[in-house]
Amino acid sequence: MIARILWTLGAAVAAIVLVSLAVANRHELRLVLDPFNPQAPVIFAEQPFYIFLFAMLIAGVLLGGAATWISQGKWRRLVRIRTQESMRWKGEAERLMRERDADVSERKKHLAIASR
Repeated sequence: MIARILWTLGAAVAAIVLVSLAVANRHELRLVLDPFNPQAPVIFAEQPFYIFLFAMLIAGVLLGGAATWISQGKWRRLVRIRTQESMRWKGEAERLMRERDADVSERKKHLAIASR
């Protein structure tokens, strides 16, 4: 419950900061993507500055998440392999328990027949 309250409080503070950043950076900005002719570019985008800021923030989060996911690939592979091994050993243990139980019940039958 406390974690949820803290998360909500943190999200509210972040929202206030982002909204104030957007309000403070409403002026137009030209992003030139033509390195050969920067004065009269063929490819450019004119947007408010906060759009570029938010776009870079989102791109950073996505790239960071992708980098983390890629770097943790060896651990996911190891977990997958170990899970398969554990399932194989669990099946082997269950098979041996069934054989043991069948052997015990068979011995009980033989003892019951022999004691008659």
